Amino acid sequence: MSKGMYVPKESQPKQGGAAASGKVKDGKRKIVAQNKKARHDYAIIDVYEAGLVLTGTEVKSLREGRASLTDAFVQIEGNEAWLHAAHIPEYFQGSWTNHSARRKRKLLLHREEIDKLAVKSEETGHTIVALAVYFKDGRAKAEIALARGKKEYDKRQTLREQQDRRETDRVIAAAKRSQRHA
Repeated sequence: MSKGMYVPKESQPKQGGAAASGKVKDGKRKIVAQNKKARHDYAIIDVYEAGLVLTGTEVKSLREGRASLTDAFVQIEGNEAWLHAAHIPEYFQGSWTNHSARRKRKLLLHREEIDKLAVKSEETGHTIVALAVYFKDGRAKAEIALARGKKEYDKRQTLREQQDRRETDRVIAAAKRSQRHA
């Protein structure tokens, strides 16, 4: 590039920030924790993004990548959504202001989303599970889902379908490789 030549901002290389350091994953989201077991145990019906009400030490602990969503679920209590059983460990450098690791945390959703989730979760076999906790544009978010429990044979069927899909992908890739080398 010659000196003094105009270069649009979009085509300039990025310097510094989270994008340059490789911390941003999945678009603009930095995923802290995922609940892979939930996708195995439940059939996901509807997915929502909710804000999290956190204390300062919880945010610092999340920024270090320390959280677990195993067995985390959401309950609607008094027209508010609450995240239960999510484990965010205490912040190492925290003082007496440290948080409780398994306290319930408030979720920020629109009123119509809360009402819809409340009605649907009352139906037999439906629950609201936490799928992921991540940072989006510097704010802590939770991905929650309305889900229906799978039976054991449904789980086996899903695993079989995934295995068949992987096997066909392998065969197709091997055929493409052999065509290129031939």
